[in-house]
Amino acid sequence: MTSQNDQLAREHHPEAIRERLSRSNKPSLISDAVLGGIDGCVTTFAIVSGTVGAGFSATVALVLGLANLIADGFSMAVSNYEAIRSQQEQTESLRQSEEEQIDKIPEGEIEEVRQIFERKGFAGEVLEQIVDTITCNRRLWVETMLVEEHGVLEDNLNPYHSAVTTFAAFVSVGAVPLAPFIFPALGMETQFTISACLAGVMFFLIGATKSMIYAKPIVRSGLKTLLTGGAAAGLAFVLGYVLREVFNISGA
Repeated sequence: MTSQNDQLAREHHPEAIRERLSRSNKPSLISDAVLGGIDGCVTTFAIVSGTVGAGFSATVALVLGLANLIADGFSMAVSNYEAIRSQQEQTESLRQSEEEQIDKIPEGEIEEVRQIFERKGFAGEVLEQIVDTITCNRRLWVETMLVEEHGVLEDNLNPYHSAVTTFAAFVSVGAVPLAPFIFPALGMETQFTISACLAGVMFFLIGATKSMIYAKPIVRSGLKTLLTGGAAAGLAFVLGYVLREVFNISGA
């Protein structure tokens, strides 16, 4: 505990704080990679489970898995790109609106700043100093209104990078449960067993890796992700089996 406190003290030395704040914030692609990896593994293994449950052949599982791997991966990457771009466009629209209001009704915008910080408990001379400091710097003024009035936090996410990361994680992790079906000599039962084990390992590793990055319990996070992915695959298997019985589907 003492060493941890010493480390915290060093990190909060004035020079250390100044250096840390002077560095530009780099966007994190961890969430894109985790989301893509989990969804890719869930998607392909759910297809494998549903195919096996329905009694189809390993070839059908492989073809459907690969087709969905590429199509769903691309769709997810595009969706992530569009979501980030939409958020950025909304932020830019709000920024332009605030710029326009500052130009047209500066006194009204100054009063908004005053009331915002008055609600935070500031009053009197201190409040007026805060208002003067903010409204003397146009960029700070606009950024303050974006955060305080609209709840918009600026990020440095690059939609292209996020889309590529999502697609790469989706395909690379999602391909793992399909690997056993490349080897027909193994037999369907063995292929499915190996696929299930590989999918379980990937689910656990994704959860564990995420927990290591964010300093959370490794085993708990790994098991939570494993259970989530396993539940999705189990539902797909049961649904495939039920549909096979209902519609009297024969495997090919």
